[in-house]
Amino acid sequence: MTFVVTGGNGSLGRHVVAALPGARAVSRSTGTDLLRGTGLSALHADVVVHCATSFRREVDMTKAVLAAKPAHLVYISIVGCDRVPLPYYKQKHAAEQLIANSGVAHTILRATQFHSLLRRMFDSTSKLPLMLVPGFAFQPVDEAEVGLELATLAQAAPSGPAPEMGGPEIHEAIDLARMYLAATGKKRTLVPLKVPGATYRAYRAGGNLTPGRAVGRRTFADYLSGDAG
Repeated sequence: MTFVVTGGNGSLGRHVVAALPGARAVSRSTGTDLLRGTGLSALHADVVVHCATSFRREVDMTKAVLAAKPAHLVYISIVGCDRVPLPYYKQKHAAEQLIANSGVAHTILRATQFHSLLRRMFDSTSKLPLMLVPGFAFQPVDEAEVGLELATLAQAAPSGPAPEMGGPEIHEAIDLARMYLAATGKKRTLVPLKVPGATYRAYRAGGNLTPGRAVGRRTFADYLSGDAG
């Protein structure tokens, strides 16, 4: 089989490429622009693993991939994208529905937030002495483990919705922030952030979690310490 990975040079896609024999990474840097519709011939393969993403135009990007008519499309989505009304989550859910109704054989994997996403969030919010932290929990998962799972799914028969993939531990964000501060040596006053609205309520209710699918192995503490696991 031939494999193509969109966003194959990105933080997730590179792990998929490394785990798939002979896989080709395609991205804007290689001449394939999913939003402008250029270089789409590079998508012609038996299996396309769609890791490229857009916060505002996820559906448009997915339409471009579907137009290549792969024999099998593997798509990475987000746990709770049908429960948490964040605009980006809505885009991911709409893309899921588009794929499901396309007639293209597919597999959709939903994963929880990546360790690196939380690290970037804490890097940003720790720039001030008062560090604002979301007032809800996360179940972070390692990108390399998700990449390996996507590669495994790409080499299997299309299965539609795949079992979700969550990190090994669920922690309140404030506890994850304490881990981050301890690992980086920063001294900050943590302030739990509570905001009104349906999105916060959905997060607070655990809409972004999948406790029954805590299948990842590398914890956030492992990630911060640089332990490859």
